[in-house]
Amino acid sequence: MKQILPQDRLVANVATTPFTKWKNSDGSDSNTEILQLGDSKKLGTGFHIYRMAPGSISEAHEHQGDEEFFVIEGSLRDNDGTIYGKGDLILLKDGTQHFSVSDAGCLLAVYIPREETNL
Repeated sequence: MKQILPQDRLVANVATTPFTKWKNSDGSDSNTEILQLGDSKKLGTGFHIYRMAPGSISEAHEHQGDEEFFVIEGSLRDNDGTIYGKGDLILLKDGTQHFSVSDAGCLLAVYIPREETNL
């Protein structure tokens, strides 16, 4: 087995690594942040950690492939009223349209295969 070289390993700690501010499609502040390792995929696609501040709302969008996410902390409410809480693992299928609200804030582990389409 080959040794893992330092340049082939990226490590970040969610508690101490700075997140990148996520901007809405119009450039305004979304009050959300992303922690994503590597730069082979556009920010917000592939695997990343997504943090929503209390009261933040995601833009309405359509999924281009199945989105999967895990609620690490807090809770999230979809536009249809469905509430996801700590420990929930969710899959929203390709073509799903929605937006989400985090009344108290949340931290999510997210996998998005391709860039979403804003509605």
